[in-house]
Amino acid sequence: MLRSSRLRRVAFATLPVLLFAGALPAQQAPKPAPVIQAPAVTVDKSAWLYKGSDITPDPDWRFGTLPNGLRYAVRRNGVPPGQVAIRVRMDVGSLHEQDSERGFAHLIEHLSFRGSEHVPDGEAKRIWQRMGVTFGADTNASTSFTQTVYKLDLPMANPAGLDESLKILSGMMAGPSLTQAALDAERPVVLSEAREQPGPQVRLGDVTRETFFAGQPLAERSPIGTTETLSGATAASVKAFHDRWYRPERAVVVISGDMDPALFEAAIVKHFADWRGIGAAVPSPDFGSPKPAKSDTAALVEPQLPTLVSLAWLRPWTVGDDTVIFNQKRMIDMVAVRIVNRRLESRARGGGSFISAGANLEDVSRSANATLMNILPLGNDWQTALKDVRTGIADAIATPPTQGEIDRELTEIETSMKASVAQARVEAGAKKADDLVEAVDIKETTTTPQTSLGILQDAMVKKMFTPEAVQASAKAVFSGVALRGVVNTPQPADNAAAALQAALTAEVKPGTAASSRLAAIGFDALPKLGAPGKVVARTVAVADPKIEKVTFANGVNLLLFENPSEASRVYVRVRFGRGLNGLPGDRQTPAYAGDLALVASGIGKLGQEEIDRMTSGRRIDLDFAVDEDAFLFGATTSAEDLADQLKLIAAKLAKPGWDPNPVARAKAVMLASYPSLGASPDAVLGRDLDRLLHDGDPRWGTPTRADLEKLDAKSFRKLWEPILASGPIEVQIYGDMKSDAAIAAVAASLGALKPRKVPTAAVAPIRFPDPTPTPVARTHDGRDTQAAAVIAWPTGGGSDGIATGRKLEVLAAVFRDRLLDKLRSAAGISYTPNVASNWPVGLAGGGRIMAIGSVPPDKTGYFFDLSREIAADLVAKPVDTDELRRALVPVVQYVARLSTGNQFWLIQTEGGSFDSKRLKALDTIATDLTTITPQELQALAARYLVPAKAWTMTVLPKDGAAKK
Repeated sequence: MLRSSRLRRVAFATLPVLLFAGALPAQQAPKPAPVIQAPAVTVDKSAWLYKGSDITPDPDWRFGTLPNGLRYAVRRNGVPPGQVAIRVRMDVGSLHEQDSERGFAHLIEHLSFRGSEHVPDGEAKRIWQRMGVTFGADTNASTSFTQTVYKLDLPMANPAGLDESLKILSGMMAGPSLTQAALDAERPVVLSEAREQPGPQVRLGDVTRETFFAGQPLAERSPIGTTETLSGATAASVKAFHDRWYRPERAVVVISGDMDPALFEAAIVKHFADWRGIGAAVPSPDFGSPKPAKSDTAALVEPQLPTLVSLAWLRPWTVGDDTVIFNQKRMIDMVAVRIVNRRLESRARGGGSFISAGANLEDVSRSANATLMNILPLGNDWQTALKDVRTGIADAIATPPTQGEIDRELTEIETSMKASVAQARVEAGAKKADDLVEAVDIKETTTTPQTSLGILQDAMVKKMFTPEAVQASAKAVFSGVALRGVVNTPQPADNAAAALQAALTAEVKPGTAASSRLAAIGFDALPKLGAPGKVVARTVAVADPKIEKVTFANGVNLLLFENPSEASRVYVRVRFGRGLNGLPGDRQTPAYAGDLALVASGIGKLGQEEIDRMTSGRRIDLDFAVDEDAFLFGATTSAEDLADQLKLIAAKLAKPGWDPNPVARAKAVMLASYPSLGASPDAVLGRDLDRLLHDGDPRWGTPTRADLEKLDAKSFRKLWEPILASGPIEVQIYGDMKSDAAIAAVAASLGALKPRKVPTAAVAPIRFPDPTPTPVARTHDGRDTQAAAVIAWPTGGGSDGIATGRKLEVLAAVFRDRLLDKLRSAAGISYTPNVASNWPVGLAGGGRIMAIGSVPPDKTGYFFDLSREIAADLVAKPVDTDELRRALVPVVQYVARLSTGNQFWLIQTEGGSFDSKRLKALDTIATDLTTITPQELQALAARYLVPAKAWTMTVLPKDGAAKK
């Protein structure tokens, strides 16, 4: 039986109440209104999304079409509680632009948020912040080739907030401020966004799109536009574009949230019914169709990117009714592609000529139906890799798969769909809204997970998935009116495009498809564990929510949270060892390769191929991560599969396998991608910043290329074998299961392990770098218009200061809002400035407040001056109560929403079974956040934003220099 969709807020139910009951006495949220008065209009309530379809509609959606042509879909959804997700989709994207208008669809998206007929410049952001909306996370927009979507996730929703939000959004659509002043203010921001894009990836994407879709508008219509057209835009030309495409009949409003759908409908009618298009309606342009062309291949040389081959089998995109049989045929195609991908992955795991290769089916921007494939060769020999991949495809076309291969894919698809059915009631409202918008864009429908599962099972009953049918699908999806390809090489290669053309047209003989390794493997094949462990203590560690602590005789601790709110979902985390904290601080180790190679290296004599077959059709997986103070294996499973999931993890710890192939593959992946780590300011920051902020400590950041070259299976095992055998072990099991059954499952798995030694060697100290009289300088190989600047102040870490860490999040939010307003909205020189606070609970130090800005190379000095000016002002005087509210309310609402899910509690309590301070700190989250005052925030700024302690860094183009 499916449970209620309403997740428990548990201890956080009081957060909004505390916040608005007097913690901040200044401006309040809009007062609730009992009803929303809508004008009397005739609304067509037919389900417009399902016109022409025989798919059973999702009964929770309510549809309508207003007399002006605007369509809507609304539903009640209580996940997370109190939130309403609003989407406004406009049927206009970059494919609707003329040559002189490139980038206008995206430009209007920006201008709409800046101001409109109902709110002055910049005020919408402030209004929504007071309602708890986080800029960027809860309010955003995206422009694609075919649509522009405005997104608002409104927490703490009430009729007044809903009414005000729909009013603002309607003004953004019908009457944005398209004045010359607004255009001149926002144009630099859009140009900054274009400037900050990574050059090599953009160039590869442009060449790929131009080649794959040659002769179609898609080839020449990047949503970001061009510098020339954006610079040449005028208020009149932008308004002309807006008036042509922003019309009610091209709009769809989607609302999914924790309120009466009748209120949603009333608000839509109230604020959108009187919208009228300007001038006569214009039909959408013809997006064209792929046609055979003489030039089917292209080559480029991007030294910062690995050798890569991209292929596209193209077919016309045809608009048809979204029917049951259409979906069932697509499912057969899906199975065919999955079988090919699994075979290719098996070859790559076994040390083939390519690191990875995989295909997927896509309907691309209403311009083509395509099978797209990327091949990452081993080294630079792309010809051999391409031939081997084409041989694998030829196998699938020439020879039917075995029924065993088909059944394996069907079992996994069916298992995934059954999980979706079980979890449907707890799927977030924002996800449901996004899914419906996407369905509208690709001219398809959306339905319930149960209906989707029924469509699959009906096809299975009808025996539609025969070897012959899947073979026919493989032939269809790997063919089309055109086969096109692009190859990138780090160094120039003679006639690479011609060589690729010859390789694609060369005859390939099918080999022998490897399908003999499909015998089922049971969990009894895992290495044997000891006798079930004994429970020596069971206590309530946290009262609300009720989290139990169970201790086993072998020293394993279990934190247990029985919470059925996320139906049929159980989160498992197994923490062991000391993580980064326990690694050597004076030398590089192969710890960085654990994420890529440790899980794939097998268990005992079982390789990853065998483990995949063992877990096929089960909700069992295995992820690995390195945390500050522990290593961890994690998984999301179900109550039915929990026991075997735990046995898998326990066996991995007790009897790890050491297959050398995953290590070699991880090394190849990292070496292939290494040049890209210098391709842009962001890439350099990703490579170097973390290590620099830890004063050069090799436990953080990316190893050098020389270190990567040294990686081998022997050194990998030498590091990881003792780590996997170390303690302490903490298990977290949170979700929809029974506590007693979970305890028994741990006893039979991790509780059955031999007691483990806890490392006692002193850990290397955590160091923050010394202040920098001049910024630490790094360079990048990308565009000479790109640079980045970083300023950071040390704070702290550890469980004694958890409350301080929480309050610093609020200080960072205030800092971030000011920096965003001045650097982006006012100066227009950075699209994505950010300020963040990091307080590592598992470490004795290493925390910081850090501001980062992507800026032009000659503006790094301005960034530092502005950041220091903001910091000094925060020290000099308290923020006013409205500014604090606009920063604090979104933080509180974000925490309150997260608290409705199990993952929040996993993070908050991790390590708590060995450090009780982490568990005790749960009781003060509400008061830590909601009682903070302007004076306390000022004191924090004075304590931590000390000018003499600031550390700075720049990333400039090679041969560039920072200027004031």
